[in-house]
Amino acid sequence: MKTKLTLFSILVSIAMFSCNTSKPKYKSYSGDAEIERKVDSVLSLMTLEEKIGQMTQFSGRGDITGPEMQNEVMPYLKKGLVGSMFNEATVEKVRPLQEAALAESRLKIPVLFGYDVIHGFRTIFPMSLAESCSWDLDLIKESARIAATEAAAEGISWTFAPMVDIARDARWGRVMEGAGEDVYLGKLVATARVKGFQGEAWKDLKSTNTVLACAKHFAAYGAAEAGRDYNTAEVSERTLNEIYLPPFLAAKEAGVATFMTAFNEIGGVPCSASKYLYKDILRDRWDFRGFVVTDYTAINELVEHGIAKDEAQAAELAANAGIDMDMTGGVYLENLKAQVEAGKVSVESIDIAVSRILEMKFLLGLFDDPYRYMDEARQESTRMKPAFLASAKNIAKRSVVLLKNENIFPIDKSSKKTIALIGPMIKNQSSLNGEWAGRGDRNQSISLFDGLQEKYKGSNIQFTYAQACDLTGNDKSGFKPALSVAGKADLVLVAMGEDFNWSGEAACRTNIQLPGVQQDFLKELKKLNKPTGLVLMNGRPLDLSWENENVDAIVEAWYLGTTAGDALADVISGDYNPSGKLTLSFPRNIGQVPIYYNAKNTGRPIPKNDPDADYKSTYIDVENSPLYPFGYGLSYTTFSIKDVKLNANTLKSGEQLTVNATLSNTGNVYGEEVVQLYVQDLYGSVTRPVKELKGFEKVGLEPGESKEIQFTISEDDLKFFDINMNFVAEDGDFKLWVSTSSSDESNERSFNFKH
Repeated sequence: MKTKLTLFSILVSIAMFSCNTSKPKYKSYSGDAEIERKVDSVLSLMTLEEKIGQMTQFSGRGDITGPEMQNEVMPYLKKGLVGSMFNEATVEKVRPLQEAALAESRLKIPVLFGYDVIHGFRTIFPMSLAESCSWDLDLIKESARIAATEAAAEGISWTFAPMVDIARDARWGRVMEGAGEDVYLGKLVATARVKGFQGEAWKDLKSTNTVLACAKHFAAYGAAEAGRDYNTAEVSERTLNEIYLPPFLAAKEAGVATFMTAFNEIGGVPCSASKYLYKDILRDRWDFRGFVVTDYTAINELVEHGIAKDEAQAAELAANAGIDMDMTGGVYLENLKAQVEAGKVSVESIDIAVSRILEMKFLLGLFDDPYRYMDEARQESTRMKPAFLASAKNIAKRSVVLLKNENIFPIDKSSKKTIALIGPMIKNQSSLNGEWAGRGDRNQSISLFDGLQEKYKGSNIQFTYAQACDLTGNDKSGFKPALSVAGKADLVLVAMGEDFNWSGEAACRTNIQLPGVQQDFLKELKKLNKPTGLVLMNGRPLDLSWENENVDAIVEAWYLGTTAGDALADVISGDYNPSGKLTLSFPRNIGQVPIYYNAKNTGRPIPKNDPDADYKSTYIDVENSPLYPFGYGLSYTTFSIKDVKLNANTLKSGEQLTVNATLSNTGNVYGEEVVQLYVQDLYGSVTRPVKELKGFEKVGLEPGESKEIQFTISEDDLKFFDINMNFVAEDGDFKLWVSTSSSDESNERSFNFKH
C-alpha cells in the first residue's frame, strides 16, 4: 500500500510539473493556488471513465434510505470508479472499502464517505425544528460540531445537512428537519449549522472534528403542493428569491462545501435539470465553488417527471445543468461516457465537476492520509462522551415550548401528590430520537417515565402508570384501566404524540390531529375532571384546538433525542424554566394550512375594529389567526417590554436606526425571554408582508430584574426585490414592534426611510 501511494505521489508530481504553467479551468472553493495545481495534476492523469467514477456515489448496505443501485460496489471500487459512498459508517465497515479503492485502482484516489448526520450521530440532539425553537444559535452550532466530531471518528467526512428549506405546511413530513417558516431566522440557523459542521474557514476541514456540510434541498422543496413530499413547487420568481433562496445564500456565505438538489420541479423543470438554479443562480450570481450532489436517485427520476425520455437523456440534462455528482442512481456511471462521446456533454464540464470533487478530498486531507477518519481508538473514546450528553440535555430543555399552563406546571418536588402517568409516550424510547437519528441507539434514549422517576426520587410525589392506548390504531381496551388509575390520582400527566415514522421524508399527513384514538382517550379523561397536563412528542405542528380548550396545560416537547426524559423532567419540575418559542405556526385546523405569520395583507383585510365585517379575506367557521403563532411560547414567570424608543424618526441611506426597549421579569422565578423585532413596510412597488422578523435576543433575568435591549435597523434590513426584481430598499413608511411573539403588537412604533 505504501509503495503504491508513493508511486501515485510521483505521478502527481510529474503531472504537476507538466501542467504547472496552465491555469486550472475551474474556480476553486479554497482559492489556494497550491490546491488548484494538485487538483489539475490529478485530473490530467485521469481517463474519462475514471472521471465519471468520481461523479458517482454508491450507497452501502448499512442503512438503506431509498432505492438501491443494483450494481455491486466492490468491482467499481477496485477500478477507481467510485467518488463517494453513502450509508456506511463505523471504522470497521468503512476502512475495508477505502482499502479496496486504494489497493487495486490505478490512481489510488480516496473515496469520500457521506452520511445523514442531521441532528446528531451517536448522541442524538433534538430534531432540527425543535432546536430552532431554542433560538440559541451558539447551542445549535455546538450540537452540529458534536455531531461532526462523532461522525468523523467513525469514518464519515461528509454530512447531508443542514436542511435549510423554509417550511410553511405542517402536512409536510420534513418540517422536522428544518428551522421553520421564517427567512431571517432560517438564514442564521443555516449559518450556525454550516460552521458547526465545517468550522469557520476552509482550512478547518483538515481537522478531525469537522465534516463537509451540504445545504439542501435546492430549491423550494419546502413549498411542495398539498404538503406532499416530492410534489411540484409552484412558486413565483419573487417568492423563490425572497422566501426560499435566502437561507441557501446564507449557507453559501458561511462557506458550505456542497449543495444538494431538490426532488421537486419549479416552473416545469425538475430541479436536478435546472440550469436556472445551478448555473444562473448558484454559480453565476452567487459564485458558489463547491460541488453539487443530487438527492437520492433524482437524476433517474427525470424520466418519471417526463422531462427526459430515458436515463441517457437524464444524464445529459443533469450534467449540462451543472450537477457534479449522482447520488446512488448510477445514471452517470451507465450513460455519461456515451453522452460525452456523442458531443451532448462537453469534456470541459466533466473536468470542472471532477475538479470540484477532487478539491474537497484534498481539503479534507484524504490524499495525505486516506484513513484519517478511521481511527478505532478515537471512535471508541468519542462516542456519547459525558460532555456530549450534557450538551444534548442542555439544548433539549431549551427546545421545549410551553403552549398552555393553567396551574399545572411546574410540579413542585416538595409537594405530596399522586400523579398518574398515562399515555403511549410515557415509557416510549423508540420515537424519542425522531427521524434521521444517525447511528443513535433508540434503546439508550431516556424515557419520560425514567426521567421523572429519577427527578422525583426521594420526594413525596408518587407515580402510577397506565399506557391507555398505542400511538396509532383503534384499540381502546386500555382506556378502562387507565381511567381507573387516573381517577385515583391528584393530577394526571398524559404523554402523547406521533410515532417517529409519522414525520420525516415521505411521511406526510392530511389529518394533523393526534393519531389513532389518543384524542378519544383525552375526551374520556376529561369526564373525570382531574387536573391534566399534556406532554406532546411529535415531528410537526398539530391541530390542538380541542386540546387547547379542554386540557389544563400543554407542553410541546418534540423529539428531544437521547436525553429527552431527563430534559423534560427538568422542565416539568421547574428546575429549568421553559424558554422555547415556536418557529412554525400551529393552525387551528388543517383547513388553514399553509399558515405563516409573514403573510400578505390582501386588498380586503379584516378591520381590527370590526372583526366580523363581511366580504373580507376570512373564514366563516374559524378565525384567520393560528392557534399558536410563530414566536410564541410561555414561561413560568412573566415579562414586560416597555420604553420602546427610536433614536430618530427617519432612517437615511448609510445610517442606522437604533431601537431601545426595556425588558423586565415581572414574575417570581428566573426566566429567559426571546425579545423579537418585527418590521412592516407599509407600501412599496410590490406588496409586502404584514410583518417580518428583523432581529431577536434571548435574555435571562432574575425576578424583578430589568435589562435594556437594543436593536439596529439599516438600509439592508429593508431591502426586497422590487417590481423590476432589483434588490433594493425603497423610500417609504414603516412600522415596527418589539414583542414576545409575532402576534404581540403592544409596542408599535413608526419610522420612515429616505435615500
